[in-house]
Amino acid sequence: MFNDHPYFEQTFFYKQHLDMKYILFWLVLAISLGCAKPDPQVPPVAEATGKMVKLESSFERPKNIILLIGDGMGLTQISAGLYANNNRLNLEKFRIIGLHKSYSGSDLVTDSAAGATAFASGVKTYNGAIGVDMDTMPVKTILEEAEDRGLATGMVATSTIVHATPASFIAHQKNRKMYEEIAADFLDTEIDFFVGGGKKYFDRRNSDTRNLYAELEAKDYYVSDYFREDLIQCKISKGKNFAYFTADDDPLPVAQGRDYLFAASKMALAFLRGHSDNGFFLMIEGSQIDWGGHANESNYIISEMIDFDRTIGEVLKFAERDGQTLVIVTADHETGGYSILPGSRMDSLATAFTTDYHTADLIPVFAYGPGARVFGGIYENTAIYRKMKRVMGW
Repeated sequence: MFNDHPYFEQTFFYKQHLDMKYILFWLVLAISLGCAKPDPQVPPVAEATGKMVKLESSFERPKNIILLIGDGMGLTQISAGLYANNNRLNLEKFRIIGLHKSYSGSDLVTDSAAGATAFASGVKTYNGAIGVDMDTMPVKTILEEAEDRGLATGMVATSTIVHATPASFIAHQKNRKMYEEIAADFLDTEIDFFVGGGKKYFDRRNSDTRNLYAELEAKDYYVSDYFREDLIQCKISKGKNFAYFTADDDPLPVAQGRDYLFAASKMALAFLRGHSDNGFFLMIEGSQIDWGGHANESNYIISEMIDFDRTIGEVLKFAERDGQTLVIVTADHETGGYSILPGSRMDSLATAFTTDYHTADLIPVFAYGPGARVFGGIYENTAIYRKMKRVMGW
């Protein structure tokens, strides 16, 4: 019989020996992994079936969420900022990294309105839509849900506060250019803190005679602006909500003197933490990374990227001290088809662009803190909304 052949017998026992070695290897590996201590910053979750993630204990739920959006920030924008900043960024401190699919409900290449609506409300919608679905019906945002649950809420942006990204968290309009209508939607929420440009859409309106600046004051907001006083001079009262306008229209680029993103974000953290015992939701946007991409200006991108990363560093310090805060950093899309070319050096980048608009690149997602682990992997941009709700237990 063939099975009695000496070669077969030798091969059979050799194979048995290898099989036993593999079994022992995988057994030791399984025991090692089972005994390993979990990273306290990224608590383990059960996500085997792809169904709703269930955190292992109530102590692992975040009390606060800070969502930072670098508008137009793709991997090359991050790379350029890193190389131009002595090969260091605060983004390197994150250990959980994922990728999201940025396409919208109408186009493979999204815009900021559809992209931010996906984060804010968990729906794919058409380019230009602000807080509405494909049928222009309003969809509730994570900020509005946080308000309903008694959390403090806030937004900081280096654009106008009625620009597409911040607007998508608080407004419901069929077109992103409806700035005055978006401004009026701020009066329909109880957002506790916001800082950004666009004062003229509140107090010098063309579509009606309303003075939303005054209406905010009548709702017991502390309202101020760049013309009255510097942001750091504002005397914030714990019992009042806070609104500050950094410009009449669009704020300046950081390279031309704008310097409030870091200060406003730090102020927001202290304010929101003391404003509600239930926690807070804060959205911070580095808006003008995108504008540098549209302008095909590498230095513009880099200066805005470094300014945004400095703010990320301050947020991470807060989260590390607090221990109850989930920090998420991502972008709505990449802008410019930005690339770093051969011949580049750390201190001198040769760059190029393929477009002055957005691209359909996959976009990185960075997460830190309780619940961070669920943000690893590749998923739709709408999943960011669902993952935020999931880790909060909503």
